[in-house]
Amino acid sequence: MANELLIDQATYLEAGVHIGTKVKTPGMKRYIYKVREDGLYLLELATIDKKIREAAKTLAQYEPKNIAVTASRIYAIASASKFAEITGSKLVSGRVMPGIFTNPNRPDYMEPSLILLRDTRNERQAVKEASKTSIPIVALCDTDNWIKFVDLVLPCNNKGRRSLALIYYLLAREFLKEKGLIKANEEFNYKVSDFEAKVEMKAK
Repeated sequence: MANELLIDQATYLEAGVHIGTKVKTPGMKRYIYKVREDGLYLLELATIDKKIREAAKTLAQYEPKNIAVTASRIYAIASASKFAEITGSKLVSGRVMPGIFTNPNRPDYMEPSLILLRDTRNERQAVKEASKTSIPIVALCDTDNWIKFVDLVLPCNNKGRRSLALIYYLLAREFLKEKGLIKANEEFNYKVSDFEAKVEMKAK
């Protein structure tokens, strides 16, 4: 399996992209392959890899300027910001304000053709507005996320600093390849660390 993955299996495992939470929603059940002794659900690695490919293909069907990338938490903001910078998409950083996708009178109003979400819970306002306006949603979903109105689920650890950095790194790289802007991985002149938040969040 390792030869078929977008990046070596060890890198995936070290980043913890497959480590979920202790909560399992009905929609995410299909992506879980086991539960650890400590109660954490684990996501299937090959499925994560496959969904990153699918997400990149989907995103590449749109003009970058018409893609809104939402990120509400510090770790995600760093990773999503780098993704937006590299791809030319639009970053919605921090809280998704009511009306940003539905109220033309707002100064920050935008009409994206697709939204890339980091978390359906923290960015539920974006989900709500996208569902009203029929904007397709690609979402990073952990085991505890509800997936109603999500058009493409990318199952992954959407909370960890290293996991988010790797996911957005691969999405950006594959997006550029799908767009024909680069032909090989070697032409992608970025490192995973470029996508990683430089701030450590202290546990409460």
